[in-house]
Amino acid sequence: MELPKFLLGDNTDFPDDIFIIHLDYPRFIINLKDDEVEFLEEPEDLDEAELNAEMESLIEKANDFYDREVNRYEE
Repeated sequence: MELPKFLLGDNTDFPDDIFIIHLDYPRFIINLKDDEVEFLEEPEDLDEAELNAEMESLIEKANDFYDREVNRYEE
């Protein structure tokens, strides 16, 4: 089975929060309510500068994913 890079999620215990789950390495969850990032695994092969650059790019891609999904839903 091929999994998508990003999933959109919500939870009834957090009704105001929207989550984006990144399934590729490094796996993490972004809470769009406050942009908090929670890693599901620690990226061991990246130093801090590389990780910051990688995360900046991935967060931008996650936001693009969210925008596309919202647009598709509204259509």
